[in-house]
Amino acid sequence: MEPIDIGLWVTGIMLVLVVLGMRVAFAAGLAGLVGLVWIFWAKFGYDPSRFGKALTIAVKTAGQVPHSKVSSQALSLIPTFILIGYLAYYAGLTRALFEAAKRWIAWLPGGLAVSTVFATAGFAAVSGASVATSAVFARIAIPEMLAIGYNKRFAAGVVAAAGTLASLIPPSAILVIYAIIVEQDVGKLLLAGFIPGAFSAVVYVTLIIGIALIFKNVGPPVRGFTWRQRFEALPGALPIIFVVVIIICFVYNPFGGDAWGTPTEGGALGAFVVFCMALWRGMKWAEFKSALLETAKLTVMIFTIIWGVLIYVRFLGFADLPGAFSDWITSLEMSPMVILICILLAYAVLGMFMDAIGMLLLTLPVVYPAVMALNGGETVAAADSAFGMSGTMCAIWFGILVVKMAEFCLITPPIGLNCFVVAGVRDDLSVQDVFRGVMPFFIADGVTIALLVAFPGIVLYLPMLAQ
Repeated sequence: MEPIDIGLWVTGIMLVLVVLGMRVAFAAGLAGLVGLVWIFWAKFGYDPSRFGKALTIAVKTAGQVPHSKVSSQALSLIPTFILIGYLAYYAGLTRALFEAAKRWIAWLPGGLAVSTVFATAGFAAVSGASVATSAVFARIAIPEMLAIGYNKRFAAGVVAAAGTLASLIPPSAILVIYAIIVEQDVGKLLLAGFIPGAFSAVVYVTLIIGIALIFKNVGPPVRGFTWRQRFEALPGALPIIFVVVIIICFVYNPFGGDAWGTPTEGGALGAFVVFCMALWRGMKWAEFKSALLETAKLTVMIFTIIWGVLIYVRFLGFADLPGAFSDWITSLEMSPMVILICILLAYAVLGMFMDAIGMLLLTLPVVYPAVMALNGGETVAAADSAFGMSGTMCAIWFGILVVKMAEFCLITPPIGLNCFVVAGVRDDLSVQDVFRGVMPFFIADGVTIALLVAFPGIVLYLPMLAQ
């Protein structure tokens, strides 16, 4: 049996394991190890006496993956970004941010929902975890919306959908993982997420205002705040803005010249600044301990998925499945843009059954080389490319597109994780209520993705400035 055939069989087995309920990390790791054993044993002609040697080589090959990849400096961004979010929550910065947004924006139709989206976007700029963002605002925003008569499904849908913004707005753990898998510059990818993230928030807000204008009882506005009350709420939101400025300056210096440091250093400094603010605002030892534990739990989960999937990726390299898939994609007699749209639609379907991080880790080793081949290769110039951009810019553009698709998958049934989190936090909401509440936001996400595909400049403007 040829290596490519072994690759297809093992990939099929892994997908069956995932569908049957095995965690992605363990399914990918097991499939990768079995595939490596299979390939090495095949090279020995399936000699029973040499099975032990094939197993030994496979185990050593797989064993090199966790240390060699997780020791990467770029991955140290993930725990610092997650820690920033949890410290900000326990310091009360998220509630202060929501209060400021409420006092300034709640007079609009659907004002509290609009405030929730903008507050969530602000919190997403200091937190790299969508699940944590949804959990935080389910506790803060939903009670206030219900108290003034919001439809509970609509309120839940707003929080679940707005929580996805943390996947795109830097600091984003998923963007960091994408950069590591495809070996692209982390700083440029984080920079590229700012405008599309803000654009997504604006599309959500436009949808909310439209719904509130059409259905008068869905999201009544909140009035009565004086200008003095509005300005009094601003100091509570300033710490979040300060941390965002630090991260931007360490990724890309907006004042000209070189960046102040690496994204890793920016994440560490941001965590330290939020920690000092949390102490100043009276954070107790129990709250600090909870922030550390939650950070450790989420980090371990992400790193475990990375370990397992990278073993599978190592196997794919031996099976040459990515190369075969790229050759097949480029041989299709279809427009490259049509093929790209089909790939994005496939992500939408796949995301119904897999979590976002696992989905990207499993598919990128095969899909990314194919997309780059469609554009003309890693080193192609913009003038000679299919999508009108250089290989480096194509890698950044495609990264934002697939991360936006991962956002979309966080709210699609039956696996939409953000919906389960919101329902878990609120006893008065069922998962079905939340899924019904997010349905209008499918349209908003579809519009956003279509515009990002049609107008790549939305994604590439800041990275091109940083060149």
